[in-house]
Amino acid sequence: MKCQRCEKPATFHITELTGDTPQELHLCADHAQAYLAPAAAEEPPESFLGALAQQFKVGQTAAQLARLDQKACPYCGITFYEFRHAGRLGCPHDYVCFAEDLEPLILNIHGATEHAGKRPKRHAQSLNQQTELIRLRREMKEAVDREDYERASQLRDEIRGIEQGSETDSPPPEPA
Repeated sequence: MKCQRCEKPATFHITELTGDTPQELHLCADHAQAYLAPAAAEEPPESFLGALAQQFKVGQTAAQLARLDQKACPYCGITFYEFRHAGRLGCPHDYVCFAEDLEPLILNIHGATEHAGKRPKRHAQSLNQQTELIRLRREMKEAVDREDYERASQLRDEIRGIEQGSETDSPPPEPA
């Protein structure tokens, strides 16, 4: 079979379903590349990070973005720069710390800024405990880095106390 636009052999057979009837195209490699190139340029970014980067490019100057990148969470210590590059926040408190900066992104991705789905029953208690554990672990790491082992052991004991308390506070498993 020959290409529909030239005399070369057709190596690409494309079926489009744009209307009621499918349309078949038989194209050579050159014409297929030209035909498919505009569609490839309109494709969305390949990753979450690409979409994230596009969100922050809109409406922010380099100076604003540089200032925002320096902002850090007081609990887990993650900076906005680290969030932009990793695509993940460090702790639940980051949603509060970076709230006004994240709101346009969350609104664009989800269409709303309020959670409307189900939540675990222990959500509020576990959220506060997780935030506290993250803060204590960060402080313990800093104490070890400073070689302040007495403070690190105090923080370790606090972490164990919270972890053991959460294990005893958890409801018993439901019978099968």
